Amino acid sequence: MLKIKDLVKTYGKFVAVNNLNLEIPQGEIYGFVGPNGAGKTTTMKIISGLLTATSGEVMVDNVDVTRNSRKIKESIGYMPDFFGVYDDLKVTEYLDFYASIYKIKEKERKKITDDLLELVDLSNKRESYVDSLSRGMKQRLCLARSLIHNPKLLILDEPASGLDPRARVEMKEILRNLKDMGKTILISSHILSELAELCTHIGIIDNGKMVISGSVSEIMQQVYSSRVIKLKVNDKLEQAEMVLKEFPNIDKITLGENTIQAGFEGSDQDMSRILATLVTRGIPVVTFSQLDGNLEDVFMKVTRGGEVQ
Repeated sequence: MLKIKDLVKTYGKFVAVNNLNLEIPQGEIYGFVGPNGAGKTTTMKIISGLLTATSGEVMVDNVDVTRNSRKIKESIGYMPDFFGVYDDLKVTEYLDFYASIYKIKEKERKKITDDLLELVDLSNKRESYVDSLSRGMKQRLCLARSLIHNPKLLILDEPASGLDPRARVEMKEILRNLKDMGKTILISSHILSELAELCTHIGIIDNGKMVISGSVSEIMQQVYSSRVIKLKVNDKLEQAEMVLKEFPNIDKITLGENTIQAGFEGSDQDMSRILATLVTRGIPVVTFSQLDGNLEDVFMKVTRGGEVQ
């Protein structure tokens, strides 16, 4: 659905985007992560046809954005991090206004508006004025606005910014529904734990360059040289340690209070064998699990401690 090749955007001597490459298949939710000033918003604006690239290629649904910026906007729904709303309009009037901009026939607008308000759970606010809505409701309304022309690709720049936990949960549920409808979504956010939970793939950009990309599990494997397992026992801690040392794919064993943490290079089947051996040897295992690295840790490693935007 989206393919970016060798994208460059410069402002004088400043390089905002530096030979960026990115590909997102149809139906994916792709998380776009990076420090302040990394080039995320610039890239999103170029994809949306709001900025002109210095060089490189951006293809959306096999259409060249640089050569067909007007046509490409029919396929893209863009929700910026800062957006304006018309406070003196009712919710239905607001969506009807944007439907008219996309030249949607008047007789079709009510059905589209009703469907979108149901999707973003604002049907009960249809006759409310926009300025009476909470921030979360305004975010959902602006998402509905970006969907008014039924685009194939959604570009969402910090859609959960400033939302309380309940509103973020509601936003995530809407995005999952959109994925199920076949929409392709490019989303940036500073709430990295939620991106890891929501997105099919993640890309981390720094200084205008893509430093790592892939599924969360693929990224973890690239960043961490080995997996880490942790077990807790009722007693026989030393015996459990001796059992673990019998396995060649176990190293860096660290003992805690009734716990053992160890580096592990092997398959899930190998992990099963280790657990089975512990139980067979009479070790009273309470818990046995893999410690997953988190996206925040990965971000700090690959961006040298950059601040999340």
